[in-house]
Amino acid sequence: MTEIGDSLAVTLFSEIFMADQLARNRIARALPKGMELSHFSVLNHLARINEERTPAQLAATFHVTRGAMTNTLNRLDWAGHVHIRPDWDDARRKMVSISPSGRSAREVAIQAIAPVLAEAVADIGEDRLRAALPVLRLLRQKLEGRR
Repeated sequence: MTEIGDSLAVTLFSEIFMADQLARNRIARALPKGMELSHFSVLNHLARINEERTPAQLAATFHVTRGAMTNTLNRLDWAGHVHIRPDWDDARRKMVSISPSGRSAREVAIQAIAPVLAEAVADIGEDRLRAALPVLRLLRQKLEGRR
């Protein structure tokens, strides 16, 4: 990379890292008492895909270790927000799905964080954010190794 390219890359990733940290902090503070960002993320994912996943699949989706995902799933299971059952085809695996309680908890969380998200969108503008999405998506895909 050239010196200009290095500066651009460093500046870009510095902004992404800072925006990520600030967004996580703001959203985590807005979540209902007892819900962590990792809990919301898993519930939101399971609600959106509306299919069962193995803990390993979830760990890969969120780019965390299996141990970290197991910890999150155990907490969600304890709260009654997910159902964890044996895989009928392979008894060594488990399958995870969102429970009705988990759907309700997700909805409460979405209502809690909606004002934070709406404020950011309103302040920046929908058109500017829509224009940024393709670039951010390409960057994510590149970092995932898909491009």
